[in-house]
Amino acid sequence: MIGFDAELLSAIISCIYDAALDPRLWPEAMRRVCEFAGGASAVMFWHDIADSGSDAVHAYNSDPHWTRLYNETYAPLNPIFPAATFQRVGSVMAGTDYVPAAEMRETRFYREWLAPQGLTDALGVALEREATRAVFLTIQWHGREIDGEARERLGLLVPHLLKAVAIGRLFLRQQSREAALTDTLDHVEAGVFLVGGGGRIVLANARGQEMLADATLVAERGGALRAVAAEADRALLDSLRALQDRDARGAARRVAIQLSDDPERNWTASVLPLTDGNRRKAGSAYEAVAAVFVRGSSLADKTPLETLMQLYRLTAGEIRVVAAVLRTDRLDDIAAALGISRATVKTHLNRVYRKCGVTGQGGLIRLVSELAGG
Repeated sequence: MIGFDAELLSAIISCIYDAALDPRLWPEAMRRVCEFAGGASAVMFWHDIADSGSDAVHAYNSDPHWTRLYNETYAPLNPIFPAATFQRVGSVMAGTDYVPAAEMRETRFYREWLAPQGLTDALGVALEREATRAVFLTIQWHGREIDGEARERLGLLVPHLLKAVAIGRLFLRQQSREAALTDTLDHVEAGVFLVGGGGRIVLANARGQEMLADATLVAERGGALRAVAAEADRALLDSLRALQDRDARGAARRVAIQLSDDPERNWTASVLPLTDGNRRKAGSAYEAVAAVFVRGSSLADKTPLETLMQLYRLTAGEIRVVAAVLRTDRLDDIAAALGISRATVKTHLNRVYRKCGVTGQGGLIRLVSELAGG
């Protein structure tokens, strides 16, 4: 385990949670995350493999000119996609984990976008994902390799980044930071509970009151918020107890508390501390120490491409070519669209045919169609 300043780590985590309620604070949170990991710049962006679209949401120390060029021109040429979109949420991956450096240097993306900026590698975390679309935080290294402790340092912050982004999405439409946990609660699709010491409920929004009345996932016992499932209840109590003890390490043990085993809906509870930073303003009027968000999210269905990649152990370069084959059958067009040579396209295709046990593009397309249920 690497050594780190616990006080510094606590300050960074507090800044991340402040950004959950006030999006204007994300650049500052990203600065702290970037510097803690050891990178030079950072971008939070979404990427959609359905149309190769991309857009930056927040950035730190990233040149707006190159960010604009990426969104307008180079996102479809980035060779880590679509493979990176299939990345497990919360896992820390480097660009070279997907595409070896030697292979990357052969691409138009490297020659025209990476090399001119002096970008040598990046660490990325998938913060949220759907079937074809994912939100990433990418930390970039300039002119040097990623040091050995960078992944572990970023990994310490990942649970908090995931929680902050999930909670932040609930307040995308709110205009006032101070009103985030009061006036707007009844317009949030999640059940939200402001709780004091011992989990005492001091406020529940309309959805939360419905959940308490239903008592399927959460319930009120002696005035306190409790989870119905025994294991979930222990986890919730542990999280709230850790907040009272100001034990940041204890509070970080769970990103989200699983509330049910419903295969159709992934019901979870997330605990947002209200005892530090700007979040104190949101809970002070109610003497609340935490906000508990209860929500369900449909699990993202795997696309046929993701299934194909995992089933036949295809590389990032190979699945990228497969995706292009579904759009056009001319090798020259595929090479131009991906920013690689015609020879590289043929090499990847031949490897795909061999791994998948098919002959030619027609067989490959039929296999993908079968995986899609077609």
